[in-house]
Amino acid sequence: MKNRNFSIALLALAMTTFVVSCSDDDTEIETVTVTETETIEVDSSLPVGDLAVAASGNLTAESGTPTQGLVELGIDTGDTNFVHFADDFTTELGTGTVGIFLSTSETFTADPANGNPDLMLIGNVQGNGEMYIKLDATPDAKYTHIILWCATANIPFGNVALN
Repeated sequence: MKNRNFSIALLALAMTTFVVSCSDDDTEIETVTVTETETIEVDSSLPVGDLAVAASGNLTAESGTPTQGLVELGIDTGDTNFVHFADDFTTELGTGTVGIFLSTSETFTADPANGNPDLMLIGNVQGNGEMYIKLDATPDAKYTHIILWCATANIPFGNVALN
């Protein structure tokens, strides 16, 4: 009988605790203010500050393309090297991917079996107009030209001597 009375008392205590804790007589309203945050994307392919131009030249069109524009090689205030195609840059865009190569001459000479130490792919043309290509390191002094090469047609679209 003691166990039964104890069980009933324990059940009554549990019910009282449940009713008291779930009552909304003492409900407080908490105000939460939500503020919007703006996400800003940083394009790491753009120079920081001014670009100090080390060499530049104007593109010479090849293979009947409309290639033209100013190309600059320089370094930004964060010591990052860039190739900059000015806003007057134009080339043919309808034939496929146009690769941008640093070269030791104005002539593209592929050597697929061995790789050509006289060429270094730095990017692809994304469109006409201004474009920056971020370089991993200062290009070797042996690279004196930039060549635009269309692998699909296997022809050069243009080149520029960097002076």
